[in-house]
Amino acid sequence: MIENDSFASRLLAWFDVSGRHDLPWQHPRTPYRVWLSEVMLQQTQVRVVIPYFERFLATLPDVRALAAAPLDEVIALWAGLGYYARARNLHAAAKACVEKHDGDLPRDLDALIALPGIGRSTAGAILSQAWGDRFPILDGNVKRVLARVHGIEGHPGLPAIEKRMWAIAESQLPDARMADYTQAQMDLGATLCTRADPACVLCPMQTVCTALREGRTAELPTPKPGKPLPERSALMLWIEDAQGRVLLQRRPAAGIWGSLWCFPEHSDHDAARAWFAEHIASDYDRAEPLAPVAHGFTHYRLQIQPLRWRDTSATRTTGDNGDLRWIERALLHTLGLPAPVRKLLES
Repeated sequence: MIENDSFASRLLAWFDVSGRHDLPWQHPRTPYRVWLSEVMLQQTQVRVVIPYFERFLATLPDVRALAAAPLDEVIALWAGLGYYARARNLHAAAKACVEKHDGDLPRDLDALIALPGIGRSTAGAILSQAWGDRFPILDGNVKRVLARVHGIEGHPGLPAIEKRMWAIAESQLPDARMADYTQAQMDLGATLCTRADPACVLCPMQTVCTALREGRTAELPTPKPGKPLPERSALMLWIEDAQGRVLLQRRPAAGIWGSLWCFPEHSDHDAARAWFAEHIASDYDRAEPLAPVAHGFTHYRLQIQPLRWRDTSATRTTGDNGDLRWIERALLHTLGLPAPVRKLLES
């Protein structure tokens, strides 16, 4: 096994020359900015996150501003980043910070983990980067580096493998420069020790990497056993009135696209026809079928069949309150919309 001080010293020396030093959340590294960036970077690449981070921060510059904002505003700022539970948890955590921590993120591992959406790795990233505290992280990039350098077999998501990785990550912590070290780990996995075609010839760990020495970089980390993604289908009802307003429905807080505004969605024509008859003063059979849209989620693929009605009469509900509203086109940008719905409306 590589010596702990050697791992950290090699990594920091590489970071000083080749690491990323100009990311917007690094200047300054405040707890709020670090937290926001860490949540956005979950499942999302840096180049995608940067414009979202800057726009979000310009609108909601601190914990109190985030806590006071309506959820619709938070979701609208997040729209396009996906995994919307992150935005809902961010909002809920900010409210908890105002209620329990005087509007600040707590400088305590357990207190951070108790907040919605913050796990052990995110808490460690906040503590190490914002305050320089000595805590490890274990995101996907770090798991990949550890699996290859130390030759760890087994899917990193398995509890026993993850426990072993946490122990190694903690043992390799340096005594100083924790913010740089934490960023360096993420940078190494994101830029050199990538999932496919790692740039081993440039890696500071090349002389001590078990996977490179044994020719196993393509095998490690051990992938999760694969299985075909199930497919589901849905009808989306695109309904417009004579003024060009669009009828949108807020989705439940839990589940896919939670709290986003969407076309009314139904699993089949019988359910769609019954809902339409209850809410819309028009003929269901006037629908204009549009080209199907495919959308992939982590756990399944969704086949969407959009149906469009133009110049419909007023709804038989208020349409202005609750979770069903007529929305003017000029105001659509103020709402969080699922990517397929936004693309349909923009097409």
